[in-house]
Parts: sequence; structure tokens; C-alpha cells
Amino acid sequence: MEFTAKFTQIFFFGIGLAAPLLLALALSIVVLGLIVGARESWGRLDAIYWAFITATTVGYGDLRPVKPLSKVLSVITAVIGIIFTGIIVAVAVNAATVSFQSIYSMSEIKVLYGE
Repeated sequence: MEFTAKFTQIFFFGIGLAAPLLLALALSIVVLGLIVGARESWGRLDAIYWAFITATTVGYGDLRPVKPLSKVLSVITAVIGIIFTGIIVAVAVNAATVSFQSIYSMSEIKVLYGE
């Protein structure tokens, strides 16, 4: 339980530090989605839904751009989404590393990994 509490504290602190960048990336995803949605004659909600499905690289395929510029913007949306996700993963990995190191000494970690 100590690890979980420490991890959560450090993770949310890291997300707080990265929040301006994460918000800028999320806003970029929304704006790109709205641009593509307007070009493809989708509703706003559908456009934002498509943008985040594309940004997370899930891509259900229920909505897909057919116009050339929209396709280019979808690739940009996906790249921004990968960066967005990568930052969150990096913060999580850092939080886990710092949490382990603060709870266990290096000799204890070596014992846990059988070294």
C-alpha cells in the first residue's frame, strides 16, 4: 500500500508539471479534429470523438476522412496523440521508479530481482 500511495502522489505531481504541455496537445487534437470534421461534414461531437480515437491510435473505422488534406491532418493528429500518450507513460514510469527507490534500498531491489 505504501508503494501505491507514493506512486499516486508522484504520478499526479508529474502530471501537474506536464499539464500545460498536455493541455496544449489535447487542444491541438481537438482543433485538428474540428477542422477535419468541418471538411468531412461531420458533427462537432463526431469530429472530437474521431480525433481522440485517432490520437490514441485505436481507430475504430466508423468515421474516416476521405479528402486528401483531411488524411494528412489525421496523420498529424495521430503523431500528436502518440506524443501525448508518451508523456503520460514517461511520467508513470518515472513515478514507479522513484517510488521503488524511495521504499526499497538498492540491495533490497537486487534481492527482489534475484541478483
